[in-house]
Amino acid sequence: MNQHYTPDVIASLTIQLTSRDRNLIRLVWDHRVLTSHQIARIAFNDSTTARHRLVKLHDISVLDRFRPQPPTGSAPWHYVLGKSGAAILATEEGTEVSEFGYRRERVLSISHSQRLAHTVGTNDVFAHLYGTARHTGGCNLHTWWSERRCATQWGTHVRPDAYGRWTEDDMTLDFFLEYDTGTETIGRVAAKLDGYAALATATGITTPVLFLTSSPRREINLQERLQLRASLISVPCATAVTGASPHEAIWLPHDRRGTRLRLAQLAGHWPLSSAHG
Repeated sequence: MNQHYTPDVIASLTIQLTSRDRNLIRLVWDHRVLTSHQIARIAFNDSTTARHRLVKLHDISVLDRFRPQPPTGSAPWHYVLGKSGAAILATEEGTEVSEFGYRRERVLSISHSQRLAHTVGTNDVFAHLYGTARHTGGCNLHTWWSERRCATQWGTHVRPDAYGRWTEDDMTLDFFLEYDTGTETIGRVAAKLDGYAALATATGITTPVLFLTSSPRREINLQERLQLRASLISVPCATAVTGASPHEAIWLPHDRRGTRLRLAQLAGHWPLSSAHG
């Protein structure tokens, strides 16, 4: 693959890209896979413009794509990094494509991975927050670390699905995200708090853990387990059910009954030292 991407070829590709395209390429690589809907929310103001641009980026192999076949209905296109996109990113980093870590078959392997739904679901949280910040005054997604970066940073203690820092109306919350698709037992999910407690001890920083669950019934069961564990190890946590935008009032803290809070409001509920990044 490397011999086809001479400096002239890279230059001819680069001049076809906007700054938005280059940012998008990096986001797709960092997040492994983004759907057309997520990309539209992240980088465009309307779905038609997004669709036309994605076709162009696919045509020049900057992005690759696949479409899952669900049991019912249809799925959107899922985009991953393409060969030309890998060559462009490698050039930006001053390395050869062969050293960049891109292999097309490996990148596309997520199309038949059991973790596809989990990865797409986690990335949907990012897309909603990023898109909300683009269009809403007073909102800012300062930081979003993917699962891969989190594993590099904290893998000896925890492996969160994401780490984020979100601001709304001058309230800022740092948080870890655990995206629960229902494939693990409730006990195993709740036991993840032990690792976060160990991390807090090691770093001196206590950061809330947010569990986004797959159903109301599962959230109720998880809340029961988390209330006991959180009280024992002093790690604040909250739960919500997928469906609404994650910045809205969907979060139920483990130590609160009834009223749900907006994502940023959790910062006032837990006035902690929680900045990792």
